Amino acid sequence: ERLAPVDPEAASEALRLLSERREDLVAERTRALNRLHALLLDLLPGGVAGKLSADRAARILRGIRPQGASARLRRRLASEVLRDVRTLDRKIADLERRIEGEVEASGTTLTEIFGVGPILAATILGTVGDVARFPTKAHFASYSGTAPLETSSGEVVRHRLSMAGNRKLNYALHMVATSQARSNARGGTYYRKKLDEGKSRKEALRCLKRRVCDAVFRSLVADLEAPSSSAA
Repeated sequence: ERLAPVDPEAASEALRLLSERREDLVAERTRALNRLHALLLDLLPGGVAGKLSADRAARILRGIRPQGASARLRRRLASEVLRDVRTLDRKIADLERRIEGEVEASGTTLTEIFGVGPILAATILGTVGDVARFPTKAHFASYSGTAPLETSSGEVVRHRLSMAGNRKLNYALHMVATSQARSNARGGTYYRKKLDEGKSRKEALRCLKRRVCDAVFRSLVADLEAPSSSAA
């Protein structure tokens, strides 16, 4: 009876479903682009270097004049895969617009955190669900895998990455921390301060990720308390 009840109609559940659908579509698009790369490798000496988009692939295919039945079949298959990529691009774009609308309708303050856009906000909200199930920010950090494990030896104090916790939430926080580390925002200043203290880049980023985790927890708690505060 101490377990929190699951509400299948909660707004966070809708965001979880939409986020997971987007992840599936993005993964499918990546697989299609990999197939396209493989076909182009057989059509062009050395293949195509760098990132491949639908528009770039289309330009490349227009310039290919295949010789022989196998080459013509490869080009035709590449054109079919390219159509799949364009279809997936449209589906992803439509879904992202829907996610943005849902996040805006939720009234969350997560997007006020530097580096948190609608897509990451949807991932966080959908993964966390009811933040009230975490008594403290330390519990939340443990759940997200941002509470580092101490591996000190003698007088040398070190912490290593924890592989525990929810990896999807951890990845979202990692993306936010990476964005902040590259910026001139407060997070970037904190990251560079840790570097000046002698920490490695990975250690400094882990410290920043924990701060991001705490900021996300505060934002989620504030969102939870906002309706009752406004009603009062």
